[in-house]
Amino acid sequence: MDRPDATFTLAYIVFVLCFVFTPNEFRSAGLTVQHMFSEWLGSEDISFIQHHIRRTTLTLLFHSFLPLGYYIGMCFAAPEQNLMYIHHASQGWQIYFGLSLAIQLLSCALAFYWSRRGWANHPICQALSTHALPHSSWRAVASSINTEFRRIDKFASGSSSARVIVTDTWVMKVTTYSLRVALHQDCHLTVTDSKHHSLSAELNTPVQIVTITVASINPRVKPFDIRLKSTEYVELQEKLHAPIRNAANVVIHLTMSELFLETFKSYVRLNEVYRCPSGQELEPCIGCMQVNANVKLLRLCQGDSEGECQQCYCRPMWCLTCMGKWFASRQDQQQPETWLSSRAFTTLNLIFLSTSVCFFKTFVPPKLQTYPMTVNCMSRKSQKKQYI
Repeated sequence: MDRPDATFTLAYIVFVLCFVFTPNEFRSAGLTVQHMFSEWLGSEDISFIQHHIRRTTLTLLFHSFLPLGYYIGMCFAAPEQNLMYIHHASQGWQIYFGLSLAIQLLSCALAFYWSRRGWANHPICQALSTHALPHSSWRAVASSINTEFRRIDKFASGSSSARVIVTDTWVMKVTTYSLRVALHQDCHLTVTDSKHHSLSAELNTPVQIVTITVASINPRVKPFDIRLKSTEYVELQEKLHAPIRNAANVVIHLTMSELFLETFKSYVRLNEVYRCPSGQELEPCIGCMQVNANVKLLRLCQGDSEGECQQCYCRPMWCLTCMGKWFASRQDQQQPETWLSSRAFTTLNLIFLSTSVCFFKTFVPPKLQTYPMTVNCMSRKSQKKQYI
């Protein structure tokens, strides 16, 4: 890319995506609205609601400025297009400048409208007013939430762009542009979906994300979804006053070992399939004695030096579930991110990897095709009559 305008366009697109969705690298570098304007936003621990009212407003203004910022940057990246003087620019750039400026002016007008009457017009304040008692206002609800958020026993999960916060009275979801609130006593929580990821971005370990729908009996409160890790599910249940319904019969893996077992099974399904001889009888798994053995260890690695994987000549004795539990139990429990790439020892001190575990199929020889034969059978009495 020798053209400066193309280079600037690509760099600006990457910057916009990182600034809007905020990866960990940008967050650690302080390139977020909350960090750059922390003094004006105030402390979240002291004034939780007021902090997010200012944060969502400032985020709206900054994000709406991004299209206009691209135009300003192109004025310096492509001076030959005369973008400094809008009447000299091409028609396409004039239209783009007009739309960008209109978006910025509309966002400024919306922010000004929200700030009127002491921020009473802000969507967060409107949402809080639905929970206010008669002859009360959203400020009383905000004061209650601020007080409970200062307590150390609250439940908090997720990143800054999608946080789930549960206090003694409230269930809250914090997003980039909004804050959703529901009362414990008015809402029903239902598990609706789950997604299993082999590796998480934070710890390089398996993770299961559970989706829970929060529905309130208050008709003015719209239902919303919260997402959290399956390992945090029990902590959320302890904080809530009502049970969480599992309408979709979702299997929730509450421990790291259960999450690893699902990932271990998915990796084994990608390995080579071992064909078991037809005369070999399958025995129950020596780990659980509930199902027949269905996996065998095969040496698939290429290393020949001492200490590498070794061939196992034992007959199949384990099922996949028990083999995965054995493999996980032989790993460093303090570093689960290294489990898949680690090794384990069998009861005979043979080293094996996760890629050494293979399903097997019993070899069934092809059957010989037979053809029906017609045989005429006659009784002794009929035979005698024939000879007479």
